[in-house]
Amino acid sequence: MNRLALVMIARDEARAIARALESARPHVDAMIVLDTGSADDTREIARASGAQVHEFAWCDDFAAARNAALAHSDADWNLILDADEWIVGDGRALGPDALPAGGGGVLGEVRIENLADQPGVEGTAQSWLPRILPRGVRYEGRIHEQPASDLPRRRLDLVLRHDGYAAENLARKGARNETLLMAELQARPDDAYLWFQLAKEHQARGRAPQAAFCFTEALRLAPEDVGWRHALVVRALIALKDNGQVEDALALADAEVAHWQASPDFYFVIGDLYLEAASREPDRAMDHFLPVVDSAWKRCLEIGERPDLDGAVAGRGGHMAAHNLAVFYETLGRAEQAAEYAALARRLRS
Repeated sequence: MNRLALVMIARDEARAIARALESARPHVDAMIVLDTGSADDTREIARASGAQVHEFAWCDDFAAARNAALAHSDADWNLILDADEWIVGDGRALGPDALPAGGGGVLGEVRIENLADQPGVEGTAQSWLPRILPRGVRYEGRIHEQPASDLPRRRLDLVLRHDGYAAENLARKGARNETLLMAELQARPDDAYLWFQLAKEHQARGRAPQAAFCFTEALRLAPEDVGWRHALVVRALIALKDNGQVEDALALADAEVAHWQASPDFYFVIGDLYLEAASREPDRAMDHFLPVVDSAWKRCLEIGERPDLDGAVAGRGGHMAAHNLAVFYETLGRAEQAAEYAALARRLRS
């Protein structure tokens, strides 16, 4: 019996699957790939990389596919990896000290660095997801499936990188996720997490009105203590601003500010929001809006980076905030301060 197995579902992932498997192979005892109907060389590449390859007839249900893949594993622990993800760093968190033989009573959460290039959400956004499951745990949910388990979650020092949100890869996937999310919402119209995921799909494709509507529904339905609340609030602020709902965004910011005093992402977006408000009401800009822009981006630098926050974007607590301050002061004609923050941005980026 194996201690740790990689378990993956894949379809038409010849572009990326070797990268994913090669990153995991040194750390696992077995690699299992369930192909859901590839028309390219996905299966052949997976076998050449050392994986066991099985086939599954796609049925528009990610949980069903995940569970079929898990049924091929006899390991104490299963590492769930998608083909457009790969392990970065040394992978010591996958060793027997952290994941002992015989399994354990926890779900292991890992940090995923999502590479995105869409306006408003470009950068590397961090998310924490349960990707290390003890034997016997299965999934539920047709789309954005989750482990069906009440086991406690433990964050592990493992980082995955994901490029599936890059524009070219989103285009390749087409409307698949959106179609499945709409079907799920017909069955579960009060599920805040589904509204949140549909909002992100719209936002990634530049559909501001749809994104703003779906984020608003997610905010209405979501409990305040859900683990993805930070990402929801920050991305909702961006969506409302992009849709021209500046007053609504300002109201949301006022309602949420007490909860995110230590979030550089929140203050980074506040700076953008108040700059937009200043452009709409120039008579109030100097006395009301621009001082908030200045203090918000400086607050980002005071807090620093917070990769532990779900949805945090790398740089908002560092070089991105400094760059914005440099441009801000240059626009105001304050050359000395602009140069100071431009130099800081270069230092932080390096």
